[in-house]
Amino acid sequence: MIPALIIGGLFGSQIQEYLYNIVTVAVALIVGGIVLIAVDSAEKSNAKISDIGSLSYKRVAGIGLIQCLAMIPGVSRSASTIIGGMFLGCTRPLAAEFSFFLAIPTMVAASGYSLLKYGWHLSDTQWIALGIGFVAAFFVALGVIAFFMRYIQKHDFKPFGWYRIVLGCILLAFYFWKNS
Repeated sequence: MIPALIIGGLFGSQIQEYLYNIVTVAVALIVGGIVLIAVDSAEKSNAKISDIGSLSYKRVAGIGLIQCLAMIPGVSRSASTIIGGMFLGCTRPLAAEFSFFLAIPTMVAASGYSLLKYGWHLSDTQWIALGIGFVAAFFVALGVIAFFMRYIQKHDFKPFGWYRIVLGCILLAFYFWKNS
């Protein structure tokens, strides 16, 4: 997560200013879908590492750098780390497992930063709602992660890739229709 902290801290404002638009999101969805399908197709021949204890610091740093792509709107943090892990030789289940482990400190850091920046504006009622939302999201996330980990043991990521491509095309069509 260190690369994400550094790059996000240095370029976060510029990323928001220049990349937060529908075209960027649509293109990122399409490109991400194509890359997801390509990397998933090559996974069996490239996958060498299936145990989290076998990950080298070099690979971990590489996955952390690839995670920084998720700062681009439309690029999923989990998809970027899973794709990065698979690209760097991890099996699909290990890449997904590592992605979830990597999410914990990354999300805590991002949420902590937002709370430090904006938290003093929250009322007591909003803090309570935030706490309830946090607990509910935590338990829902545990269930979703358990389901997802069982799913990827038997299935590939190609449906997610096609979903991203179709959604990106719909967004682009909507944008051009609206602006014509």
